Amino acid sequence: MSKDLRIKSNAFDGTMRAPNRAMLRAVGVSDEDFKKPMVGVASTWAEVTPCNIHIDELAVRAKKGVREAGGVPLIFNTITVSDGISMGTQGMRYSLPSRDIIADSIETVVGAENLDGLVAIGACDKNIPGCMIAIANSNVPSVFVYGGTIAPGTHRGKDIDIVSVFEGVGKHNNGDIDDNELKAIECSACPGAGACGGMYTANTMASAVEAMGMSLPGSSSNPAESKEKEEDVKAAGQAVYSMLENDIYPKDIMTREAFENAITVVMALGGSTNAILHLLAIAHAAEVDLTIDDFNRMQDKVPHLADLKPSGRFVMQDLHRAGGVQAVMKLLLENGYLHGDCLTVTGKTIAENLADAPSLADGQEIIMPFDSPKRKDGPLIVLKGNLSPTGAVAKVSGVKVTRHTGPARVFDTEKEATAAVMANEIKDGDVLVIRYVGPKGGPGMPEMLSISSILVGKGMGESVALLTDGRFSGGTHGLVVGHISPEAQAGGPIALLQEGDMVTIDSGEKLISVDLSEADLEKRRKDWIAPPLYSKGILGKYAHNVSCSSKGAVTDYLNR
Repeated sequence: MSKDLRIKSNAFDGTMRAPNRAMLRAVGVSDEDFKKPMVGVASTWAEVTPCNIHIDELAVRAKKGVREAGGVPLIFNTITVSDGISMGTQGMRYSLPSRDIIADSIETVVGAENLDGLVAIGACDKNIPGCMIAIANSNVPSVFVYGGTIAPGTHRGKDIDIVSVFEGVGKHNNGDIDDNELKAIECSACPGAGACGGMYTANTMASAVEAMGMSLPGSSSNPAESKEKEEDVKAAGQAVYSMLENDIYPKDIMTREAFENAITVVMALGGSTNAILHLLAIAHAAEVDLTIDDFNRMQDKVPHLADLKPSGRFVMQDLHRAGGVQAVMKLLLENGYLHGDCLTVTGKTIAENLADAPSLADGQEIIMPFDSPKRKDGPLIVLKGNLSPTGAVAKVSGVKVTRHTGPARVFDTEKEATAAVMANEIKDGDVLVIRYVGPKGGPGMPEMLSISSILVGKGMGESVALLTDGRFSGGTHGLVVGHISPEAQAGGPIALLQEGDMVTIDSGEKLISVDLSEADLEKRRKDWIAPPLYSKGILGKYAHNVSCSSKGAVTDYLNR
């Protein structure tokens, strides 16, 4: 260990700290250990979701890596919730708030226990940004490890996943499949441990974190149940010790250029709309000046290259076999799309890490060449207009419709909207609006994967536009616009919509508008009364503290 290695463990020196040392002795810390850095291993292990069911074993491997490097590892846990399980229920209100609970709980343990470093292991959608917000706020040498992607299920000789089940519900409602077929899809979709397999939110955010330089090369695409995952989580424990020796901190890595690298990779891979929400929140924690408008700036110049689900054919495990996210980053760097001089947790730059990375496998069909991309620009678009002055988010990968104008069909709850769709009351050309489900209004900004998948399953994925101040899952595809802000609860224009108002979505012009004048909107605003804000428990705390989605839906915005 370097003689000048500065560690918080020195807080336990001296006779006055004997009680502190006594308690640490009880968990196995020795006299020799008190001279070493103490490294937390934050585990999101839980039995409530396949995404995280294996993370207890990964945490033990990370602990071994820390110990072998010369540190004192201490495992602690935080929560996780499953978006897929809570989808379409009241439980989905807790999903986005769980991101901040995870962040706050990890920061609390790191601060309270005077930890010198951190390995954070997460897999499900909110684990990853939650861990990264904590890493930024704690700012001790840290490495994030992704728990890894699930293998695809197989049904009738084809790969399927959890989104196949949601879309199966729509097909069943439409009479296209029977009970037995839906049950067969349900029983085959999720074969083991790991996060949902397409370029959904978990795989999107893991790829973004690797591009940012905050996880080891290969971490985002190594599958959950693989030898590579076992090796990279152990190596993360060793890497934290090296960061301590070399005085490397998260905010040295998480620069504006690093966030641009993350956005570039998300655009190229066709990632989840949630990436915008989460990267804004992580940047806020890292004190990096990133705004929602930066995503359109990056979208203009980064092509969409990956043929990945939900709009494409392949899953993350296929990309892993073709060379993984590292191979994609190498391709992007060689073509001038990445900042190669950004520092990473290896102590090397992005360019130095990628020098030894594999290129994409010969004959692979997952990543398109630059001369024939999926799109010449990125698939995540920020829309603005008189219906969303501060920005809404659309994912246009695979969507042939670039402009849609139709009558608003307005619902204040997802349940009522779903009932209308299932009863065939929504027709081609309609604009289905679900409001009062934003960060404050939900509260918790629930995802609308269930209803969007039902529309796709019923063959209405592009003939009906779905608008909401809530969110969409990374598994959502079709003509959908989310994150409409300001939200209805805050008196945004979406709160003033009435049945039959003509709404236009134009992805080419990056426009979302309603055919009403400002005078019309102001007249309606005078008659609008805000619903009571939720006030009980964690959702009440969240509703009263959360910021607008265009600022990342963070809960400490007013304190900065």
